[in-house]
Amino acid sequence: MGKEWKIVIGVSTRALFDLRKENEIFQKEGRKAYCEYQQVHEEEVLEPGPGFRLIQALLGINQLPGQENGVEVVILSHNSPEVSLRVFHSIEYYGLPIRRAVFASGASIAPYLSAFHVDLFLSACEADVQAAIDSGIAAGVICQEWDEEAAQKQGDEIRIAFDGDAVLFSDEAEQIFKEKGLEAFEESERSRACCPLPEGPFARLLKKFSRMRRECGEEIPIRIALVTARSAPAHERVIRTLREWKVWVDEAFFLGGISKKEFLRAFGAHMFFDDQQVHTNLAAQAVPAARVPYQRERQNYLYRIYEKEQREKNSGSGKESTDFPEQGTDQTPVIRTGRTAVPDCTALAKMV
Repeated sequence: MGKEWKIVIGVSTRALFDLRKENEIFQKEGRKAYCEYQQVHEEEVLEPGPGFRLIQALLGINQLPGQENGVEVVILSHNSPEVSLRVFHSIEYYGLPIRRAVFASGASIAPYLSAFHVDLFLSACEADVQAAIDSGIAAGVICQEWDEEAAQKQGDEIRIAFDGDAVLFSDEAEQIFKEKGLEAFEESERSRACCPLPEGPFARLLKKFSRMRRECGEEIPIRIALVTARSAPAHERVIRTLREWKVWVDEAFFLGGISKKEFLRAFGAHMFFDDQQVHTNLAAQAVPAARVPYQRERQNYLYRIYEKEQREKNSGSGKESTDFPEQGTDQTPVIRTGRTAVPDCTALAKMV
């Protein structure tokens, strides 16, 4: 009988390795200079990136008795095939059992996620992560700034931390808080304590981790934490939801809105997933972190709310907004700064 829990992780080269210098060359000097630099340095081993320790630890599961091929990692990269020489040279140097890859020369890698049956996708590319989320795949935009010294001290036990609302669960409850305030939110959660929360983008991944642990028992060195801004009495619905799903977490932090950073440092997470950039940026000062964007449909809904609020605000003041968000050609909300319109999911995420 085959494994019920095999986990496939897709990871970009910038998530696995530290390519900040190379990316800067690409941004400032263009594709040709970037490719020339990579070719000249293709025998040089790349340094570990923000997702390296998590990938290394998860692949370690395959070394346990009877757990061969339980975790598979595939490289999904915008780089050209020529760059694969340096990437696989570095993979071999670190002893990572990664054999499969796509090097798409700038094309979207989104179509290949389902082809590989990816359960979790880590990338520095917002568009690719958005496409994964829209397809129902757990994915995160990995922060490109991280505490490298702290990452090197992480042990072999796999430690993953998840936010609750809009990550493990839907953002249904958060909308009540946004629209009606804390008192209404707590009353709603209290009255619906026995009603399971709808699934969020990472629910299926958490369930797969739970199947893995049920099948393999204590042999699997993994510890999972829920780190949420909720507090009592809103905690009850969360615990009852996890019980209904037949999953569990090892540690739960109900922080009531205080900073998550030091708790994540103390927990020693290999990766923290949150839906708000303000949280992931702060967390990345202590542990590797990745932001989970809303599905495109949800972003558009939030955009319309924001648009309505801004119009009502501006009609009252008699002024036109100079920082009013416009809808991009790809339907991504953007914020206009000066003459430049830049994608902005964070502004919308902060609303909930």
